[in-house]
Amino acid sequence: MKWNLRMVAAQRDLWRPTELLEAFKTVDFTPSLSKVAAMWSGTPVTVRLDDLDKICAVLNCTVGDLLQAEPLEATTGESEALPKAVGADGSSGGPVRPTPRRQGSHRSLPPN
Repeated sequence: MKWNLRMVAAQRDLWRPTELLEAFKTVDFTPSLSKVAAMWSGTPVTVRLDDLDKICAVLNCTVGDLLQAEPLEATTGESEALPKAVGADGSSGGPVRPTPRRQGSHRSLPPN
């Protein structure tokens, strides 16, 4: 996901995190300045839905304006680097045969 808070805020003539913080007060959203600066400077790991709703209300935008989906980048040769399960390549090493038990009772005793 691409976080577009700065772009959307700039379109509303908000150029600094302190200006955005003042705008948040109009909808009774009072995060700390450090939280606003973190959202301003990078992509947040999590955003509460009610906070996202208040951000959209202040900026008069939709969630789609703030968050844009980006395709995942697939690295070349990634499937070769992952370990494969036995028999996943289609070749069989022969039939799997069970190993017979030895005669007699050779079970271990339970712990004391």
